[in-house]
Amino acid sequence: MHDNGPTHRLSSPATVQSDPAGWFERLYADAERGEAVVPWDLDRAHSLFSEWTDRARPDGSGRRAVVVGCGFGRDAEHLARLGFATVAFDISPTAVRAARRRHPDSPVRYETADLLDPPADWLEGFDFVLESMNVQALPAELRQRAIPAVGRLVAPGGALLAIAVGRRDDEVVEGPPWPLTRAEVDAFAAGPLTPVRVEEIVVADGGIRWRAEFRRA
Repeated sequence: MHDNGPTHRLSSPATVQSDPAGWFERLYADAERGEAVVPWDLDRAHSLFSEWTDRARPDGSGRRAVVVGCGFGRDAEHLARLGFATVAFDISPTAVRAARRRHPDSPVRYETADLLDPPADWLEGFDFVLESMNVQALPAELRQRAIPAVGRLVAPGGALLAIAVGRRDDEVVEGPPWPLTRAEVDAFAAGPLTPVRVEEIVVADGGIRWRAEFRRA
């Protein structure tokens, strides 16, 4: 899920909890037919991601990157422009087909895949992993599995950048989405990953966003 700001509910909790993968595919399929609008369909990289790359200036030369839940590809194209050999995947086949159509000359490899069951050669296979606004769209049981699954894509010496809408520990929400607590953000540092910087960013409406960087030795 790629959204620069809104935290509006996208569907009923029961619908997403019963079939989260199917719900995303139906949304993208409806949008393809002109019957729905994908709220995170913007023509630029997520602002918190582009700000981070402006600051960190990562050199993608000779390095592999992966974008989790790529949607229509805006973040993946940004990574490719930085020189990374980029793979971008989504669980929705319709989203992947649309990304390929939108970027016909792109060097990005767009794939349909499931974060919870990725291709074996993706595990520990990427020097840079971007997770932007995706796991917050998952119900609690899947979210607890998805957070460490993101980290398993990071190669030795690699980095993970996670971006999410945030909430306070005592804040109750009825998703989706389900904004992440600080503890959930910290949980990305599973196994060999360690936190480098976790930023709590207050936005115009008073809400918070997390931008968290992790590295693997």
